[in-house]
Amino acid sequence: MPSLDYLNQADRAAFTAALGHLFEHSPWVAEQGWLRRPFASAEALHAALCAAMRAAPADKQRALIRAHPDLAGRLAQQKKLTAESTREQASAGLDQLTDTELAEFTRLNDAYKVKFGFPFIICARLNAKAAILAAMSARLPHTPAVERDTALAEIEKIAWLRLQDVLKRN
Repeated sequence: MPSLDYLNQADRAAFTAALGHLFEHSPWVAEQGWLRRPFASAEALHAALCAAMRAAPADKQRALIRAHPDLAGRLAQQKKLTAESTREQASAGLDQLTDTELAEFTRLNDAYKVKFGFPFIICARLNAKAAILAAMSARLPHTPAVERDTALAEIEKIAWLRLQDVLKRN
């Protein structure tokens, strides 16, 4: 996997190939982040990618948010998540739910999507299933604007951990 030096010297296609997966099914973030090279550190690279995401038009941000799978949802049950999402959901114990827990995740996922028009997003690697369920319930009363901003902040956390994984493989 690439080093920071490699990423600073990579052309746009190679940079995007290396980092396009950091933001779920949204390689455009890496494509835009490439324009901000060079990066002095992993933190600077992450900040540039997040700045590119935040500078995008609202419709692109909504598409990025909607590209995330439901936690413990249909795609997880069918084993059709990305490799990253599979590992992240497993780290929170979402691959070992009881029938009761799965029913509660499904109920909350559905209620959340009805209200906000996009899936509930939380950095699963930083939370256990009980904390995720509590956050789902706590965030349901929020306004769409608050939840959009919260989703983007959680995506930034997810991307940071994925970036660390990429850079640690060197």
